[in-house]
Amino acid sequence: MEVITMGIKKNQKVVLVTGGTQGIGLGIARQFLSQNYFVIICARHEPKEKIFEIFNDSYVYIKCDVSSSESRSYLVEKIKENIGRLDVLVNNAGVAPPKREDILKAKEKNFEYVIKINLQGPYFLTQKIANYMIELQEKNEILAYSPSIITISSISSFTSSINRGEYFVSKAGLSMMTKLFADRLAEYNIPVYEIQPGIIETPMTKGVKLKYDKLIGEGLLPIKRWGTPKDIGKATVALAEGLIPYSTGQVLNLDGGFHIRRL
Repeated sequence: MEVITMGIKKNQKVVLVTGGTQGIGLGIARQFLSQNYFVIICARHEPKEKIFEIFNDSYVYIKCDVSSSESRSYLVEKIKENIGRLDVLVNNAGVAPPKREDILKAKEKNFEYVIKINLQGPYFLTQKIANYMIELQEKNEILAYSPSIITISSISSFTSSINRGEYFVSKAGLSMMTKLFADRLAEYNIPVYEIQPGIIETPMTKGVKLKYDKLIGEGLLPIKRWGTPKDIGKATVALAEGLIPYSTGQVLNLDGGFHIRRL
């Protein structure tokens, strides 16, 4: 899809959602669309169906592999050239390892694959976008410009699973990334947040549905249901809209209470 700008209205806020063509990213994109944001969808693969047909004037898809420096640069340049503003970055793109393997047997190539997409890519995309947001602030051309950065990590950032070590390390890294950028960007009034989803109904969790249905039924979660992409989308919009003021580096647990230590 070509980059278009004809759908952007005057003073309309713009959000970039990485990995926004399915799962949690799609849920986030839809919530921002429902709140009249112009949504930039970034992903390695184009949508398989016309999932945004109802919003065809309010979004654009830009192909981008966040693990590639060249692809990240292309994305940011297209945003600058064709859209001219960015209010919210949502780091959502992520992959699971190609194969679940015990950490005593896991392959280095799989570790590198996961880390480049899940951690290295978001880290340096955030760097680029943060500098662009600072540039927009200094130009002072956008009315009431209040940018923010939100990273979608996981309960995997603090939970152990010895068969997916590379995935869990990548999510733990995102938690520290949030703290670092929150600290660095506070002087520019750019809040940085982290959302830690729990067990969410997505294509990635389809293969373990029976397992988690059983665990949830047995009391794994205080809130006895799966989470949905819409749950994550609503919380992301709330953060972007500044509904949690005087806060940065905040971690929002959207996990049905999984993080609570219970006896």
